[in-house]
Amino acid sequence: MKPKTGAGSVYLRGQTWWLKYYQDGKAIRESSGSPLAAVALAKLKERVGQVATGEQVNVKADKATVGELLDDLLADYRANSRTSLPRLEGMVAHLRPVFGHRRSALVRGSDVTAYKLVRHEAGLSNATINREVEALQRAYRLGKANERIRYVPTFQFLQENNVRTGFFEREQFEAVRRCLPEYLRPVVTFMYITGWRSRSEVFPLQWHQVDFKAGTVRLEPGTTKNREGRVLFMTPELREMLEARRAATDKLQRESGRIIPHVFHRRSGKPIRNIYVAWEAACRGAGVPGRIPHDFRRTAVRNLERAGVPRSVAMKMTGHKTEAVYRRYAIVSEGDLREAADKLARLAATDAGTKAAAMGTVAILPAR
Repeated sequence: MKPKTGAGSVYLRGQTWWLKYYQDGKAIRESSGSPLAAVALAKLKERVGQVATGEQVNVKADKATVGELLDDLLADYRANSRTSLPRLEGMVAHLRPVFGHRRSALVRGSDVTAYKLVRHEAGLSNATINREVEALQRAYRLGKANERIRYVPTFQFLQENNVRTGFFEREQFEAVRRCLPEYLRPVVTFMYITGWRSRSEVFPLQWHQVDFKAGTVRLEPGTTKNREGRVLFMTPELREMLEARRAATDKLQRESGRIIPHVFHRRSGKPIRNIYVAWEAACRGAGVPGRIPHDFRRTAVRNLERAGVPRSVAMKMTGHKTEAVYRRYAIVSEGDLREAADKLARLAATDAGTKAAAMGTVAILPAR
């Protein structure tokens, strides 16, 4: 006997239970996607409830594949000119072979767990794996917002050790800069002072964003990671470097007979895309192997904290949108801790001297 519930019923077709119910007088047949009658009955109950409240049931929503959801996510990034599109494309390239052909409604938590295990065995860090799973989660959420799917599964993430620890002392920065090719030295100087992001904010910087008269460097809204604009007032060191860079660019333009829009460029005038080969060699030569350009971002935050710049102002300068993320960059070095210990020692010595002076004063007071 076929199980029934309310205004519909479920029936077995092959190994899968199907449900039948009515909407606007029309019979709708839908697969439960499960060999269990209980699952089909639960889904039927849900469908009947939707129909009873006047909600239009979109059966096709459950037929969308994960590949279609990923395509929609990529299209959304392109439409919004997201600077992280290349990174997303790399993650989708790993997700698509595993999930792309599957119906989105049939992906389970165990499938995502299996994917995480495979990626972990391939040597990927927990942080990298989590970013890929987050991309999958974003695809599902966008699919629900676009009414292509009805539900977003629960995604579990791996524990990360993402404490920020890398930063440069001034002498370390100077040592690395000396080991770099001459055309890259202004780039790292700018990154060291400002803490701006290399790929999305520093490398693409153009001369129309630099105003020597006002003494500012400007990022327009929509060009940064948090989509907000930013204005940076030049320090003397930054102005000196940019003026020298302007003069070198003008000379190269006269020699080549063409306009060079980028502030930082190669000897040929072509824009800089990455610096990692030269960077790694310079770090080894300076005796600080394994450092990354992003350490300059942490360094800038630490220098702002040391200088006593109010946190709200510092966040505007570096482009941090939330204080929680900013705090992770406010690194304390051994030198800072040593300086704090010295201050405590000086305070203790001052207190001891004050106490001794007070005792001496009491000792010479005349007796009553």
